[in-house]
Amino acid sequence: MPSTQHRDLHGGRSLWQDTRVRLPPRGRLVRDCRCDVLIVGAGISGAMLADSLSDAGLEVIVCDRREPLQGSTAASTAMVLRELDTPLVKLAARMPRVEAERIWRRSCLAVHALRERTRSLGIDADLVEQDSLYLQGDVLDAEGLRAEADARARAGLEVRYLGAGEVQEQFGIARRAALRSGGALAVDPRALAAGFLRAAATRGARLHAPEEIMRVRPMRGGVEGVTRRGHRIRARHLVFATGYELPKQIPTGRYRIASTWAIATPRQPRRPWPGCCLIWEASSRYLYLRTTADGRVLCGGGDEDIADGAARDALLGRKSRWLQRRLAGLLPRIDHRIDYAWGGTFGLSTHGLPTIGAVPGMRRCHAVLGFGGNGVTFAMMAAQMLRNQLCGSGDADLELLGFPGGK
Repeated sequence: MPSTQHRDLHGGRSLWQDTRVRLPPRGRLVRDCRCDVLIVGAGISGAMLADSLSDAGLEVIVCDRREPLQGSTAASTAMVLRELDTPLVKLAARMPRVEAERIWRRSCLAVHALRERTRSLGIDADLVEQDSLYLQGDVLDAEGLRAEADARARAGLEVRYLGAGEVQEQFGIARRAALRSGGALAVDPRALAAGFLRAAATRGARLHAPEEIMRVRPMRGGVEGVTRRGHRIRARHLVFATGYELPKQIPTGRYRIASTWAIATPRQPRRPWPGCCLIWEASSRYLYLRTTADGRVLCGGGDEDIADGAARDALLGRKSRWLQRRLAGLLPRIDHRIDYAWGGTFGLSTHGLPTIGAVPGMRRCHAVLGFGGNGVTFAMMAAQMLRNQLCGSGDADLELLGFPGGK
């Protein structure tokens, strides 16, 4: 039996699937082997972990049951926000305010680190730094946005409140207040993950894909992963970076699987809106949009509590038309025709936060559950935190994001 769940993670065709990326060297595993860290999953989380851990001098092996970059990474809209899905005022109502502020600050630091790391490695992933525009919705109205701005200011985070008139004047969006903040990123997610995997490979990290880990079992001084063909990989530590395909041992009560949809327009003849901010809504089923390096508008949303891939894909036509109508209502002057349409699986947690750390009951096993709308940001947070943990220095923020009972 596989060590993780199997899911159909996306349907339709995303624009990233038509962009060429230079994949890292990879091959099938032909013998038993050893390493310091075995990473299960070669998407964006596994790629950043491989880069970070190999950079720390650890010997790394990455295995994925698919070809690299064929899971959720191919369906990502890659809006890399510093902000969490859960507003700071809402998170501070669920936990001590100082802890909520720590998590928000760590998210901001992770985006900064991602930008600097991508540039230092020379990864060409169409990375552009942009502002984000957070529009009022059914989660935070105009007064709620003012309170959110105050909460972020107390935490030392820069943000500007814009009244509805200012939003209309600056962006042509009617009847909506907003928060504007800097430091967000837009990237090509497959190119980004491929770049991190290539960087890890230059330090000796090995990628085996397709190569499925079927069993994980403890051994003296470490853990052993057994592949479908019976080869054994003995490691001091194992990290599950399998996205929304959870390890079988993880209780699912805190998490649920859902679906989202996205469209991409043709290349626009002119800039679609001033500054091309990343735009999203303070709504329970929010719309989100960004531009791409070749001038398209990418728009997503319409989330539903649907875990089945066939049911998700059956709604692709209806959801695409819904997104098109919403986009036309928000920005009536752009070309709203659809060049690409796709649906993807994603995960949600009860607290709106990722879970990163040791898996309860699985000695020397760790997992990265980047559930929510900030998967790329959470991948960098996990890469930093687990590097610190596995290299012995520890990371104080792991106590805020770890599994209950994890050690």
